Amino acid sequence: MAVGGALGYSLAPILKSRYAGIAKLLKPVANLYASAAGWRKMGLKYDDLIPEESDEVQRALSRLSPRESYDRVFRHRIAFQQSILHKPLPKDQWLPVSEDKRYLTQLIKNVEAEVKEREEWDSLIVERKKGH
Repeated sequence: MAVGGALGYSLAPILKSRYAGIAKLLKPVANLYASAAGWRKMGLKYDDLIPEESDEVQRALSRLSPRESYDRVFRHRIAFQQSILHKPLPKDQWLPVSEDKRYLTQLIKNVEAEVKEREEWDSLIVERKKGH
């Protein structure tokens, strides 16, 4: 398991739960960062950027529907082609912010929870009560 899990560390949940005002102020900065990073210009979704090397991510990818799996591979191939050409997609083909939804993150969290639960059950020590 990777440090911080397959998804790494994130301050976003803390900011959203405890400091809602700060989270609202940082939202435009996050949008500027996402725009500058350019994954949407290549037709990718945020979850397409998650490294696939960990076992948890591999298990989560196997749980995708055939359509989601196909779409993911298609987006990767388009982005790879554009990377070779050293240019983004035409502006009308950029991924809109409204379509950049997380489709893999929740599956990874579910797999990590299952792994943690399995580890807890596997390390359980059963002792016989004395006097019986």
